[in-house]
Amino acid sequence: MNSDAEKPNGAMNAGSEKNQTEEVREGSFDAESQAGSRLKADGEVGETKLVRQLKNRHIAMISITYSVMISLGEMIAYLPIPGGHIKLAERFVDPAFSFTMGWNYWYNWTVVLPAELSAAAVLINYWNRSVNNAVWITIIGLVVIGINMCGAGVYGEAEFIFASIKVVTITGLIILGIVLDLGGGPDHDRIGFRYWKNPGPFVQFNDIAGAKGRFLGWWEVMTQAAFSYIGTEIVAIAAGEAKNPRRNLPKAIKRVYIRILLFYIGGVIIIGLLVPSNDEHLNLASGTAASSPFVIAIQRSGIKALPSLINACLLTSAWSAGSSDLYTSSRALYGLATAGNAPKIFMKTLPNGLPIVSLVFCSAFVCLAYMGVTSGSNKVFVWFSNMTSIAGLMTWFGICVTYLRFHAGMKAQGYERKHLPFASPLQPYAAWYAACACIIICFFSGWAVFLKNKWDTATFVTNYLPFILFPILYAGAKYHYWRRSGEFYWKRPEDLDFVTNIAEIEAEPDDPPPNTRIEKFWAWLM
Repeated sequence: MNSDAEKPNGAMNAGSEKNQTEEVREGSFDAESQAGSRLKADGEVGETKLVRQLKNRHIAMISITYSVMISLGEMIAYLPIPGGHIKLAERFVDPAFSFTMGWNYWYNWTVVLPAELSAAAVLINYWNRSVNNAVWITIIGLVVIGINMCGAGVYGEAEFIFASIKVVTITGLIILGIVLDLGGGPDHDRIGFRYWKNPGPFVQFNDIAGAKGRFLGWWEVMTQAAFSYIGTEIVAIAAGEAKNPRRNLPKAIKRVYIRILLFYIGGVIIIGLLVPSNDEHLNLASGTAASSPFVIAIQRSGIKALPSLINACLLTSAWSAGSSDLYTSSRALYGLATAGNAPKIFMKTLPNGLPIVSLVFCSAFVCLAYMGVTSGSNKVFVWFSNMTSIAGLMTWFGICVTYLRFHAGMKAQGYERKHLPFASPLQPYAAWYAACACIIICFFSGWAVFLKNKWDTATFVTNYLPFILFPILYAGAKYHYWRRSGEFYWKRPEDLDFVTNIAEIEAEPDDPPPNTRIEKFWAWLM
């Protein structure tokens, strides 16, 4: 911090043309011959580097997601380090906060994996209820594990294919929905905005009349809405294996919320037009969840064969989500090990950089999905989705806290944020908003169990265990680090480190820019 050249405004002005660099390792990930040193000379496994209606709650969740993503994007585009927001928490808050963020994040993606497998089993039940769900869970689980065992390259290609199917499907469904709403279906029923008026976008909770019933209904489903958005922060974890992170990560951050606006807003508008909010088939706990809102709408219009095609596309989406869950949880555990917050055995990798021990360990949690064989996959999905939603919201809270420290440090040390690869004029207010909103949603997530004669142990545990676990983990880790180092308080903003790894990041070579029109269009699209 002794010269202007070391600061972001100086360094990025001088090297802005070569900011789109590959990942540079920090701390235990230092830049020791990043290509050659990944393989041991004898080829053995070693410790190497990683080669339904448009309701207000959806709008609110989009605004929160947007606030989290611009907070994360500003940090990770400047410091695209392995471990993403978990390592950033160590740098800008303290090691105890990083420990808590890491284990909470690992827990989040470990728990959601069996949830996705349970959801996939429910979707298959749309066609066949005679086969035990354990068979479907086993088949899908083996494919998910197999994709991840093939390495990041195969995983990335598979995700590209799955994502392409999802984009084509949702685009087609939006177009079809518009046609059906205008009376173009076999029944020629011109729906218009009928369901926006009756029964309306809000369902009264437990038939409680008036604003009170609508308010209670809002909080009853906020965690369900959150579940749809959890995972947008994966781009930070992928920074350790991303090419040209200074260029590509800002693009990914920006396009996350653009896609959310296009597909989520577009999708829920169409669903809101086609399906009444009180349709009994929307009740996941009823066992009819294999009928998604779009499938319900298509069936109501009288189209015979298309629901099966849509259900098949939704099945690939659940399959894709399970693959992403395993990828993310294994990398999170690897990151914890490299930071000294998990046993070192989880740092073991194959010669191709695959964190094999972490991957095998995380794969074992696929077995939790078998709970759905006796309890019902739909119920198990609700339990795990609740736990995932709360853990994910606490991850978002941690990202915002980390960003507030990042922002305070830059201000205290005289850095010009406008020179960062990505910056938002809404900061730090957006981070404050998202941090507070996440805590409030978690606090009220399971309030319904406290109503008279409404106690449900499963609901209470799945909603409040992740919420309570976060401060418990932090307090325990804080005590441990205090006993070891004698330091109890966070670092001062004036002492935060914005310099380490910057020179290496900017020195990394960049891929050549696209030249032809097709290449430029593809780069813009992707």
